[in-house]
Amino acid sequence: MYFRYGEREVEYLKSKCKKLAAVIDEIGMIKREIDKDLFSVVVSNIVGQQISSKAFETIWKRFKYNLGEVNADNILNAGSEKLHSFGISYKKAEYITDFANKIKNGELDLDSIWEKSDEEVIKELTSLKGIGAWTAEMLMLFCMERNNVFSYNDLAIQRGLRMVYHHRKITKPLFEKYRKRFSPYCSVASLYLWEVSGGRIEGMKDYAPKNTSK
Repeated sequence: MYFRYGEREVEYLKSKCKKLAAVIDEIGMIKREIDKDLFSVVVSNIVGQQISSKAFETIWKRFKYNLGEVNADNILNAGSEKLHSFGISYKKAEYITDFANKIKNGELDLDSIWEKSDEEVIKELTSLKGIGAWTAEMLMLFCMERNNVFSYNDLAIQRGLRMVYHHRKITKPLFEKYRKRFSPYCSVASLYLWEVSGGRIEGMKDYAPKNTSK
């Protein structure tokens, strides 16, 4: 399943910015995979913190092989020691079991969170151990399919903005100017800025000052 957007979002963004319009025309439609299982995605995000993609894939395969379905009951039945044996730190195992406990005892209701505003979702998710603002924003985009996610904490988004608009630095006020411009479809703008940041368009460069310190 891919993040859903279409002509309405694309035409709106193109009408707001000629430079972004050129990027959209060059790249075309983007297919970014999403996963609607919020519990599993929260756990996988904790597992994947500060490790390589290859290490994450290996560890996540162990989770799914040993647990079957990654849900609160199976996490709690396994326990922290078993989770640690899959290759994660004891701290991550603690974060994951704490999350499962909050789901199990009703302290956090993942069904109701879908109905909350973006601000409320971030507040709820960042109350969990091991989940910061950036992770919450990525969960909102790549799991909950929220339309207006624009993360100042995402360095690739900042790089994409520098490349498209030839800025040397993205300050918070400048970032907010672009948020206002792209709203209410910041998530779609984010998809294109990630592509630019990753080198999708030949000839685009990062205008950040070179670090000359030795």
